Amino acid sequence: MPVPSLVLRRLLLGLALLALGAAAAQACTKRLRWNDDPPYSMRLPDGRIGGWSVELAQAVLQRMGCQVVLEEMPFARALAELRSGHLDMLDGAFPLPERQAYAHFSAPVLRSRNLVFIRRSDLPRFHAQSLAELFESGWQFGAQVGVVYGPAYAALQQDARFRAKLQSVPRRSSLWQMLALGRVDVVMADELSAVHELAAARLSADIVPTALVVSDEPATMAFSRATTDASFVQRYDAVLREMQADGSYERLRQRHGLGATAQPPSRP
Repeated sequence: MPVPSLVLRRLLLGLALLALGAAAAQACTKRLRWNDDPPYSMRLPDGRIGGWSVELAQAVLQRMGCQVVLEEMPFARALAELRSGHLDMLDGAFPLPERQAYAHFSAPVLRSRNLVFIRRSDLPRFHAQSLAELFESGWQFGAQVGVVYGPAYAALQQDARFRAKLQSVPRRSSLWQMLALGRVDVVMADELSAVHELAAARLSADIVPTALVVSDEPATMAFSRATTDASFVQRYDAVLREMQADGSYERLRQRHGLGATAQPPSRP
């Protein structure tokens, strides 16, 4: 009969559309790296994963009709996974020439400086104006594996003497402890992350930022070329601009207190 036949056709059409929608959502699933790096990414008190970078990426991708799968891993491994295509997105990676061979980069999303941190007790002997001067003066550096803190650090890494003395570990939390115990003299870190981490470790009184800025480049999102084409990154940037225009970007930024920065203490 005509009426049941029409109902059946509409039902089948609806099921087909639902299947297409599910397939599209599945096709647009992006794997995003996170690590314990407040205020950018962290485990929240209720057990969820959040933070500025995570929530911004989730908001952008949701507007693009994409789902996000969060994968926890240290930075060095994340770079390798991005290169192989086992990871789609990595936040906070500088667009270095060697990385551009395997990654696209978004427009800048946030500017936060990398500073040199030392023990407060070492402030009277700190007079260096550059990383190279610090190294030549005998200061012992600690760094995260795979992290490039800026052009000055990248240049210093070309010196075999520096590489031989550099102490590298996967996680920055270990570096703060090494600095507090005197195993290294210098740690470079994002100033916003350092404010949170030193407070959480109760080391804010003992470890302090200096006025030596290692880099002042804006953060970007890296996308694996193996899984993501340039047009997707262009759409991602367009949604970022929409969020900046409608105020949602700034509201998210304020919610995570991104105005708070580390201030170098006055010399004794």
